[in-house]
Amino acid sequence: MAGLNAQALVEKQLTAATQIIERQLDAEINRLDNLESDDLDAIRRERLAAMKERQKKKQDWINNGHGDYSELSDEKEFFETTKKSENVVCHFYRDQFVRCKIADKHLEILAKKHIETKFCKINAEKAPFLTERLSIRVLPTLCLVKNGKTKDYIVGFTDLGNTDEFSTDTLEWRIGRADVLEYHGDLMCPPTLGSSGGQKMDVHQKKTIRGGRNGDSDDSDSDY
Repeated sequence: MAGLNAQALVEKQLTAATQIIERQLDAEINRLDNLESDDLDAIRRERLAAMKERQKKKQDWINNGHGDYSELSDEKEFFETTKKSENVVCHFYRDQFVRCKIADKHLEILAKKHIETKFCKINAEKAPFLTERLSIRVLPTLCLVKNGKTKDYIVGFTDLGNTDEFSTDTLEWRIGRADVLEYHGDLMCPPTLGSSGGQKMDVHQKKTIRGGRNGDSDDSDSDY
């Protein structure tokens, strides 16, 4: 009997919630149906202004080298890049590490897809100050920067399923969780696992560029 009562209560709550949603939809439809011409003109002007602003931003991004996966020559260029671009993904690499080449392949694709973000890489051997300050001990490491501050790190492939066979979509999702690119999927679930799956995140401690970071990836990645 208790089970039946609980089921009836759940059904009652679902019915009430459905009715609330229907009333909200009806109210929104009614509002749209009764918009005055001045209101419609205002909406059009707002949308046009937003489109113009977006186009201006795109041109600024292109002028700053967005859309290409570029190599930074030195640490000075790293700091200049993080000042010019709101969103930056910088790959610290070494030529002889196979996993760095795997990361390159995915970052090339994402650079073209997400023009709002600057994708770049820097040879860790040419950036001793940065590798020390950021406590980079494992390569590849992706440094995720927003508004000149390091928001997060992707160290090795641990956060990407701990496999060399991760998809570009998975890397896109992981960067999106740091809000360093515009991600339009479900941030609560990695795309490779589907809507019913889940994955334990291994998000490393976040520090600013000045403060550095403690903690390394697992031993399956290459020590610097």
